[in-house]
Amino acid sequence: MKGLVLDAKWDPRPDYALSDWEKATGKAITGSAIWRHPTLKVGEWPDPKPGPQDVVIAVQACGVCGSDMHFYETDKDDYILYPGLTKFPTILGHEFSGKIVEVGSEVKTRKVGDMVTAEEMIWCGRCVPCRNGYPNHCTNLEEIGFTIPGAFANYIALDEKYCWPINAIAEHFGSEEKGYEVGALSEPTSVSYNAMFERAGGFRPGHYVSVFGTGSIGLAAIGLARAAGAGTIVAFEVSPPRRELAKKVGADFVYDPREVVAHEVLLEHSRGEGFNFHVEAAGAPHLTIPEMEKALAINAKVMQIGRAAQRVPMYLESFQVRRAQAYGSQGHSGHETFPNVIRMVAAGRLDLSEIITARYTLDNVVDAIGRSTQRTDGKIMVKPNA
Repeated sequence: MKGLVLDAKWDPRPDYALSDWEKATGKAITGSAIWRHPTLKVGEWPDPKPGPQDVVIAVQACGVCGSDMHFYETDKDDYILYPGLTKFPTILGHEFSGKIVEVGSEVKTRKVGDMVTAEEMIWCGRCVPCRNGYPNHCTNLEEIGFTIPGAFANYIALDEKYCWPINAIAEHFGSEEKGYEVGALSEPTSVSYNAMFERAGGFRPGHYVSVFGTGSIGLAAIGLARAAGAGTIVAFEVSPPRRELAKKVGADFVYDPREVVAHEVLLEHSRGEGFNFHVEAAGAPHLTIPEMEKALAINAKVMQIGRAAQRVPMYLESFQVRRAQAYGSQGHSGHETFPNVIRMVAAGRLDLSEIITARYTLDNVVDAIGRSTQRTDGKIMVKPNA
């Protein structure tokens, strides 16, 4: 089969201390400190063979994520920008949906012909974090498209336990093709859902919500905030096309943060009270967190979703006197997150279909990722078997 293969040189930065685990596994905990001179190309890859509990999925849609963009872009020393867990070479792509075409001998919950999406976090279920209910923090974690082959490919094989049916989404839209496209949005939407409602505990209907950054994670956060009954949603985004998408999915007001002072805008919209719930989805916390700090309502929450390999100064006095909390979040697994997102979409409570702004074939996937660096699209979708 064909797949988008990323390879890079294992070349730790001189000031980066490799852990014994990294040396033993060949996996980088902080990818941006180790992987250099990346190459991306569509090439041949062995067809996946299912194990006893695996299903083989013919990929119908796979979204381009910001992490894929951070593999494509490099710093001045030609290191990848993505700061997380990685092992190369592998096939990229993790926001996907498809049709099951083969099942292993022990598969019980899925069958050939099922329309499914899947989790990207491949948790073991046996380590202490997993057993304690924290699958996103699995000690033995693998990640589709980061450490093991992903879905910018014709086929992918994985354990049935990571798959979730999306037939109801296709039924809602009255189209199998649209069902696959919207179903592929389940993963990024679940990242936002996990951050907002599982990690941070959500907000009360009527609360004021701010979202900084309206890539697919931020756009999903806006859609979810609207569905959950936010009183006012204010978003900040530098890209004009993305500002328009933010309005389409539910933002009441959208601003270019370069043209306004964000905390002044938030205080104006809240009549001086501050915003109750702040979402950092820009991956620029050194710019966004200081603005959030100056617009904290009493008992406000700050939710960090965007990835940024940098330290950020925080004036903790503001959090103390405002009785505020800051939360970090990783992943999307567990806690009914995937099925709840799918139910919301299938019921018509959440419709992010308009954020899909471009479609590419597998042969042109490198162009798709290149286009994503312009940061003007909502979600670019690749159709590997089109």
